[in-house]
Amino acid sequence: MAQASGNTDTRQGILDTAHRIVGAKGFSGVGLNEILAAAGVPKGSFYHYFGSKEAFGEALLENYFQDYLADIDATLAQPGLSHAERLMNYWRKWQATQGSIDYQRKCLAVKLAAEVSDLSEPMRLALKSGTAGIIDRVTGAIEAGVAEGSLKVDGEPRATAEMLYHVWLGASLMAKIVRTDAPFEAAMATTRRTLNPRPA
Repeated sequence: MAQASGNTDTRQGILDTAHRIVGAKGFSGVGLNEILAAAGVPKGSFYHYFGSKEAFGEALLENYFQDYLADIDATLAQPGLSHAERLMNYWRKWQATQGSIDYQRKCLAVKLAAEVSDLSEPMRLALKSGTAGIIDRVTGAIEAGVAEGSLKVDGEPRATAEMLYHVWLGASLMAKIVRTDAPFEAAMATTRRTLNPRPA
């Protein structure tokens, strides 16, 4: 049992280290040796934990989204706030995270979507599943906010959630190009106009 736990810890350590490195350099630009050296894992043991680099990439994305979705759940369940306040806090956290230079916190969906979607079907499907989970949660928050009266939207909640996710994903990419917060400020303005947040 202790050996299995050690294997799990080592595997998680590789994924945690890879998130930081891949978040900075991308997936294709990082060699396995670099990740293993940074994680303090012997080079020859990689395939003990992952069947291939592609399988490793899939596991990296699945692990990332598991943590990300848990964080969304916590943000959207924060006590003492309206559903509108919780949802707006989620977008503020997105801006703070994507505007940060801390690659440990960077969104791998933003970083890897264009790079790996045409190269690896398993990684594309991991991205698809993870982003669908985000949209599901935003949809639920919008529905709850409308029912509560703290949000007022003109369209269907799911279509609204999809549109806003696309807006913020695009803002994150543009922010990399212009290296200012202007795309995020525009995304936030669009979000406020779309959701019409108000006191419950």
